Amino acid sequence: MTTPLTPSVEGRRALVVGGSTGIGRGIADAWADAGLDVLVLSRSAPRGPGAERLDWLATDLTDAARVDEVLTAATAGPLHAVCYSAVHYGDRRALFDEVTEAEWRRQVDVNLHGLWLTLSRTLPVLRRTEDPGLFVGVSSEVVYNAGPGRSGYAASKAACAVLLDSVAQEELLGRADEGEGQEERVRVVQVLPAEMVDTPGIRRRRPEDFDYSSYMRPASFAPLARELATTAGAGLHGAHLVVDGDGTWQPVGDRTPVSQSRKVPA
Repeated sequence: MTTPLTPSVEGRRALVVGGSTGIGRGIADAWADAGLDVLVLSRSAPRGPGAERLDWLATDLTDAARVDEVLTAATAGPLHAVCYSAVHYGDRRALFDEVTEAEWRRQVDVNLHGLWLTLSRTLPVLRRTEDPGLFVGVSSEVVYNAGPGRSGYAASKAACAVLLDSVAQEELLGRADEGEGQEERVRVVQVLPAEMVDTPGIRRRRPEDFDYSSYMRPASFAPLARELATTAGAGLHGAHLVVDGDGTWQPVGDRTPVSQSRKVPA
């Protein structure tokens, strides 16, 4: 399923917001493997195997001045591909009445407003590439499965999905309005895991003796990430793709993602 490396990908620039750990790191590593020069924006620096291949700028998406500074630096040159994977789940699953306004605002700032800021700065740059640029949004099953204890996370991620769907339609209409037919200026693709993923953020919310053997790994996203990079998402504009643990994927319309909701203790 992996597309062979193409010379045109070598040395092109990619940006991953939230790419130091988790799914974003899996995509960043895969893009580096494909030959892209990858810049990661995140609060913590990438660590572990392959981290030396990734450039990094410290970024706190709730710090407006810093976000403006780093996005200006990140978009100073051409971009081939951008991934938005930054997310704030919350300290724990909690019922609506237990969630503070500060927690809600942080979810909106990171999950939704951070995406909006990234789109606003990167879309103009992606449109200037010789081939269609690529924007990948990391989605979640909560977009399709509302559940107890996740109201803020679910609401913000659902808003992200609709935002990206709207942008995808605009990128297609932009070409049609110019009399150039139905060709995308920037291809927008959303990806999400079929099951829970073993990430540092999840581990902070689990008991020390928790068994993660059934969880997916961020590397499960590598085959799709390489495919998207080497084809610039050709044929997948506007798609929502569910990724399985074995690295295969399918459109969300072919299989509704399984809900990961569970009862929240009273």
